[in-house]
This record gives sequence, C-alpha cells and structure tokens, in this order.
Amino acid sequence: MSRTPLDPSEQTANAAAAPMAHVLICDDDPELRQLLATFLGEHDLTVTLAADGRELQRQLRVNPTVDLVILDVMLPGTSGLELCRELRAASTVPIMMLTARGDETDRIVGLEMGADDYMSKPFGPNELLARIKALLRRARMSGSTNQGNRTRSFAFDGWRLDAARRELRNPEGVIIDLSVGEYDLLLAFLEAPQRVLSREHLLETARNRQAQAFDRSIDIQVSRLRRKLGSSDDSDGLIKTVRGAGYMFVPAVTLR
Repeated sequence: MSRTPLDPSEQTANAAAAPMAHVLICDDDPELRQLLATFLGEHDLTVTLAADGRELQRQLRVNPTVDLVILDVMLPGTSGLELCRELRAASTVPIMMLTARGDETDRIVGLEMGADDYMSKPFGPNELLARIKALLRRARMSGSTNQGNRTRSFAFDGWRLDAARRELRNPEGVIIDLSVGEYDLLLAFLEAPQRVLSREHLLETARNRQAQAFDRSIDIQVSRLRRKLGSSDDSDGLIKTVRGAGYMFVPAVTLR
C-alpha cells in the first residue's frame, strides 16, 4: 500500500517503519512533490516537503538530521542555486539539484555552488532513487569500520585526510570542510596517486554513475577541490590536468 505524504509542516514517516534515511525535497510543483514523496516513501525513505526556500529553512530547523536535500533550481523567492550555496556554507549534507533538461548552465553553477549531483527534468523515478541511494552510501561510508583504506589516514605534501572521520587538515592543521562530492573525489585520487585517471573513471568511482556525453561535472568538482587544496583554476597544483586523458594527483601519498 502506498504511503500518503503528510503536510510540509509534518514529518512524513512512521518511526515504527524504521526508514533508512530522511530526504528533504524542495520544489514549487505540488504535484511533483507529492509524487516523489509517495514513490520514495514506498522505498522506506522518510520524506519531508518544502515549496520554497523559507519552508526549506524551517524544515531544516525542525529536522536538523536530514540525510539528503533535493533542490529545484527554479524556486519562487530565493533560487535553488542560492539555497544550495547557503546550505553548503553551513553543512556537508548531500545536495541534489533538479534542473531543466538541456540547461547546462544551471548544472554547472549548481555544482560550483556545492551540489553533489543533479538530475534533469523530466526524469525516471527509478534513476532518481538509484542516485539518492548512491549519495547516501557515499555519505555513510565513513561510519564503517571495515572499509580498508577508507578507515586510514592519508598524508600528502603536508596535508592529512582522516578517512574514518572524513577530516581534511591542511599543513597548518586547520580542518578544511569538504562536500560529499569533494571528499569522494579526493579519496579517489589518494587511492591512486601519480596515475592518470580518466574523467569517466573518476565519475564512476567518485560518483557511482556512468559518464554521459559532454558531462562536465567532474571538471567542476576538480576545480572546486583544487581551490580547497590551495590551488587556483589556472594552476594545476596538487592535481595535474593531463590533456586528452584526465587528471593525475601529483604528490606521493602515504598511509598511516
């Protein structure tokens, strides 16, 4: 039997059902919100709904442990892109953007603002569910105690990544905040240092999905990661661009 999603001011899951994760959907299309809430609820996800940025912020205050946020780009009032930027400045919660089909600019800007993934409308519900599960798995990997290298500490060029705590410290010991996408990309580089990694490989390894034609999401993630590692876009720094082949993490990496 399908679950009936509750009003946006209420949580939509029954605690006795032990849902695996809590998803907050912000979209101004009421029909789409209800369809997504029903579909995701049938797959044991707690779903909370918001129609605009104000409701999104209120729901986040009520539900501070939300596991994933789905944001439409086109929202009344504060845009989804601006909300993404504000969320990323305050939280590492995984963010998925919903964009109009073919609008590459929105996708690029969304990723630069800190989104971890995007879906183009219209989309299939099963693909959305698969993307959601992939993001949730990536966000929870650090909680596992038997993930091999993922529970170790990586050291490179004065930096240190504690994979168990998902903490990146610069040479001065300052913690550098990473989004889920940035963390996964850095981990992919650290597990294969001084090797050329193709964009397709990085997309499949760091984001658990197949590359599509003209998909620039990895390039944008690399640009963001470079800035976190203290390099500008016009300087390769720790991550070298290999023309026509992909990227290479330059420093030697040691496990501790």
